[in-house]
Amino acid sequence: MSIKADNPSAQSTLEAQRRNRPTSPHLSIYRPQISWICGALHRNTAIVLSGSFYVFGFAYLVSPLLGWHLDSASMAAWFSALPILVKLAIKGVYGFSLAFHTVHGIRHLIWDTGAMLTNKQVQVSGWLTVGVSAAATVVCTLV
Repeated sequence: MSIKADNPSAQSTLEAQRRNRPTSPHLSIYRPQISWICGALHRNTAIVLSGSFYVFGFAYLVSPLLGWHLDSASMAAWFSALPILVKLAIKGVYGFSLAFHTVHGIRHLIWDTGAMLTNKQVQVSGWLTVGVSAAATVVCTLV
């Protein structure tokens, strides 16, 4: 039903009601579930990986103009000069991002075949994805 333009009080009442309505689905009424946590992590790990790729790619292109040295030897020297905790944090962020995004992508490919689509299987595969990614992150970080 549309509100006619000749009734401004009805329009203002409708706008006031819309401002007080929660957006749907609202996080305050849903219990966190592994499926939407994994979905959010998948998007965020994609942002970390692709965003870093594009930022570094752009920096590499403009580095000759700005006098930066972004060749492999300079990057290796820069990384080796970092404190150990910073190195572990960087390796952890990128290790988890790569591991989770890969494993969760494989999970989606399995779903595309029509397999593992029951609620229980989705929950188990979600926690398995998190566990495998955490283990791979530990291995990537400490190597």
